[in-house]
Amino acid sequence: MDDEVQSETPLEASGSFKINKKEISNVWKHFTKIGKDKDGFEKAVCNYCGAEYVVGRHPKTGSSYGTSHLGRHIPTCKFFTDSELNEQHGKSSTYQINQEVHREKLARAIVYHDLPYNFVEYEMIRDWINYISPNVVMHSRNTVVSDVRKMYVKEKEKLKQSMSRIPNRVCLTSDVWTATTSEGYICLTAHFVDDNWRLISKILNFCRMKPPHTGVEMETTLFDCLKQWGIEKKIFSITLDNAAANDNMQHILTNHLRVQHKLLCDGEFFHIRCSAHILNLIVQEGLKVATEALYKIRESVKYVRASDARMIKFQDCVEQAGIDTSIGLRMDVSTRWNSTYLMLESALKYEKAFDILQVLDRNYKHILSQEEWRRGERICEFLEPFYDTTNMISGSSYPTSNLYFMQVWKIECILNENLCSDDDVIRDMSMRMKEKFDKYWKQYSVVLAFGAILDPRLKLVFLEFCYSKLDLSTSYDKVRNVREKIEKLYEEYASNLKGSSCSLSSNKSNILHKSIGEGSMPKKSKLYIREFEMFENESMYVAGKSELELYLDEPKVKFGQGEDFDVLSYWRLNESRFPTLSIMARDVLSIPITTVASESAFSIGGRVLTKYRSSTLPENLQMLICTRNWLHGFTLNPDDEDDCKITHEEALTAESQGASRISN
Repeated sequence: MDDEVQSETPLEASGSFKINKKEISNVWKHFTKIGKDKDGFEKAVCNYCGAEYVVGRHPKTGSSYGTSHLGRHIPTCKFFTDSELNEQHGKSSTYQINQEVHREKLARAIVYHDLPYNFVEYEMIRDWINYISPNVVMHSRNTVVSDVRKMYVKEKEKLKQSMSRIPNRVCLTSDVWTATTSEGYICLTAHFVDDNWRLISKILNFCRMKPPHTGVEMETTLFDCLKQWGIEKKIFSITLDNAAANDNMQHILTNHLRVQHKLLCDGEFFHIRCSAHILNLIVQEGLKVATEALYKIRESVKYVRASDARMIKFQDCVEQAGIDTSIGLRMDVSTRWNSTYLMLESALKYEKAFDILQVLDRNYKHILSQEEWRRGERICEFLEPFYDTTNMISGSSYPTSNLYFMQVWKIECILNENLCSDDDVIRDMSMRMKEKFDKYWKQYSVVLAFGAILDPRLKLVFLEFCYSKLDLSTSYDKVRNVREKIEKLYEEYASNLKGSSCSLSSNKSNILHKSIGEGSMPKKSKLYIREFEMFENESMYVAGKSELELYLDEPKVKFGQGEDFDVLSYWRLNESRFPTLSIMARDVLSIPITTVASESAFSIGGRVLTKYRSSTLPENLQMLICTRNWLHGFTLNPDDEDDCKITHEEALTAESQGASRISN
């Protein structure tokens, strides 16, 4: 119901003065107020058929009648025709507007383009819509909020049903954000493999987090969210940054779920630390010693970008140097080590231009020597694999847990190699970074090592190779420990699935009967083939080998398939051969090793909740952000092309800013 009939103030009700209110609904183009009847009810008459309707407020109760009933009359009025409407407005209309479809599309546009709810009340927008088609009814902001809420409830139920159908568990990421309004919000994101073996990442909640932001309060909020979604019994892991409050929160949440026997292996593999945060700490530690050359390059870039006149002069230097590059000079941010890498990468391309600038501009003081430029190149080359790793592990549309072990191992190898570098700065950087590496990653995450094992290109033999390259004397014990842990986890999956074998058999039976009725093969033949396949699966256990052992004994998939290899497709194709192991693979490969997905929501939240739109209610903000994510994922609008280019960097900015909360 529209809200254009506003409530009276006490002075208005007492008759002290009266304000002429502007009617904002389009229905008043088709109705005229005719005053009050003998009972005190205000009436309006249809301009076409003369039908009278009660409007305004009830003379006794004061409740509002609104205008929705007037809007419903217009398309049903027998005297209301397009020809009369066209004659009135001097325009042509080719078809009748479906008002329900119009409202749904308008609500979708509000959600997709991050528009304010009162967009529908903008005077010029209403004038433009009226020009296009006068019979389009533009409702009030409250009606739009109601339409968005309906969409939110509908999509939420679809997502809830999707999570309830899957045989596997759900992985989580969470983080806390402070908006420009100084209000705290907590974001909870779910990651799981759906029925079609697609990795799904969806925001579950983006809700107000009132202070204090302690572990106890955060755990209470998150557990309430889990119960609201009905998934508190099927959580596999939660990925968090290294803030002290998060450590306390996950400890409380683990105990809360453990006492209710809702965690696998008593919660041993429940908590995952954000790899991007740890990597940020490692590189930031190294940058502390790369001061002189890095300082001069930063100040040179800052000098050129300080004014338009300097940019024009520098562009002349670029042309004189014959430099042909589309990459502009980039400034870095102190909390974003990856921005420092991008600044170095861009500045190095303009070395000759800076050499010319020092001749043409006497005010340019931060002149670099040839040795300092070469050192800048070595630092940039040293940081490149760290930058590539950050980008690789920060994805949310593909599995990342199978990438963790290889990437962390590569970083440790790079640091070990550069501990003996001929360059003093690189050597000092490596030493400091190795100390920070050992603090967080001396012992690799066991559950994320499972991701490498469940990648058919790697398996257990890859762990043997990596550990032996690092330290041959300890490699055997480390590999044995990981194998024992993954066998322990598999046995729990096998035990849980065995307990629910009746329901699983029922599902297999349904699939069996469905398959029998399809294709050109005779029904009897199909039945025999299905029975043979089931016998073959059972024979695996008769032979004394589990699915995990059979999988590890099989030859690895060759790397020749390239980087486009889809590990989820492999498990989808082999689900019938490894029914239990494939469910475990769903969960392990769903683990996000960073919190970028949750923090990407903060980038969207920053666009919706600004200092100019600070009065949006928290529940309405959650409806906008969650509905947008459920319909369109984490991608930005195509029309925000420039913003799309920095979306990933924005997420990494949030990651780096989170480092201020991390205990070094």
